[in-house]
Amino acid sequence: MKTTWKELSYKEVVEKQPRKLKKPVKPNFIFRILLKIITQFELVRVRFKCNKINIDKLDKKEPCLILMNHTCFLDLMIVYSILSNRLFNVVTTQDAFVGRNWIMRQIGCFPTVKFIMDPLLVRNIASIIKKKRSVVMFPEAGYTFDGTATVFPKSVAKLVKFLKVPLVTIISHGAHLRQPLFNKLRKRKLQVTCDYKYVLSKEEIANMSEDEIWDVIQKEFSFNEYNYQIENNIIIDEKNRADNLNSVLYKCPHCGSEGKMNGHDHLLECENCGIIYELCTNGELKCLNGETKYNTIPKWYNYEREEVRKEIEAGTYTFDEEVDVIIMKDTYSLYKIDCGGRLTHSMEGFNLKLDNGLLDYTYPASVAYTINSDIYFYQNCDIISIGDFSIQYYCCPKKKDVVVKARLATEEIYKILHQK
Repeated sequence: MKTTWKELSYKEVVEKQPRKLKKPVKPNFIFRILLKIITQFELVRVRFKCNKINIDKLDKKEPCLILMNHTCFLDLMIVYSILSNRLFNVVTTQDAFVGRNWIMRQIGCFPTVKFIMDPLLVRNIASIIKKKRSVVMFPEAGYTFDGTATVFPKSVAKLVKFLKVPLVTIISHGAHLRQPLFNKLRKRKLQVTCDYKYVLSKEEIANMSEDEIWDVIQKEFSFNEYNYQIENNIIIDEKNRADNLNSVLYKCPHCGSEGKMNGHDHLLECENCGIIYELCTNGELKCLNGETKYNTIPKWYNYEREEVRKEIEAGTYTFDEEVDVIIMKDTYSLYKIDCGGRLTHSMEGFNLKLDNGLLDYTYPASVAYTINSDIYFYQNCDIISIGDFSIQYYCCPKKKDVVVKARLATEEIYKILHQK
């Protein structure tokens, strides 16, 4: 998906009025019908199948909270297809409204800022439930990098307890495999399915603690797309299936070098030590000229997490990168500003300084349980996003393959700070 861009000076951008906060609206009936029709074209291509689990327990007019995993843009099409007979609103990242604010509101979407505690979001959700409409929420907020659940806060369980409505989940299978973020959104040929499940009744929720609800949610989000591929012998034989895989698997487990991996065709090669892995057609990783250290993408990704944790604990973790800067101030456009900057990261958090000296912004580590790192952001560049409700800074590092490590480091620093 693309978006609207403009090039302006930093002064011109900061002088703009921030986006206006509006209440969620009831989805337009005509647009609901159109979406139902439009989504079918794409879902037919993937031979989409929905497995309904105990959904008959949910009354057609009963509002509920629906949590869905976040794997690719197909997620929204699945939502609008299987929920076409139910009134609902969708919690959506605010950058999705850029250049399409009116239409997004007409289809029932309302914006929030990723990975920021948002009291207004809770009030909006509560008001929607009160009006007998359901709410669809992607608690992970960001797309998965490795085909497993992205970190999301325990406060989701608190929200479930607060709303006092049934909990439903939609967990897709195959959507990430079809269009992984690292592969620059290329579409592969395979079937996509989902489990549409009634998880907890309001009576069950009333009798459970937040910890118990949290355990249930984590169990529902324990998916692993690559295990799913291997177990179901799903064959992906596109020749370019490993293109840009280095953006996620950036660290060589043999020589330990970073930023030297090169994903091309079906291979992942270290330019430093020459080790070569093949991304096999069944989703496994196999070393062609040495010992296979990690045989799946999630296992390799977890190795990188462990390595980042060791650096942080040893005090050797550093992140200091030159960046181009894109700013979101309103929903009319994303603004590429006329100067670069420098983004650093440490135990204190992220700090962004512009080359023109007009900005010195710090995003504290104590509130960042994760960060908005994205690969191929709106088909433009890799980004790390920091900011607040009034302004967002999308930082595009000039060095390749650093944004995934920044997300991992953010999550591990947050854990360390809160363990202390």
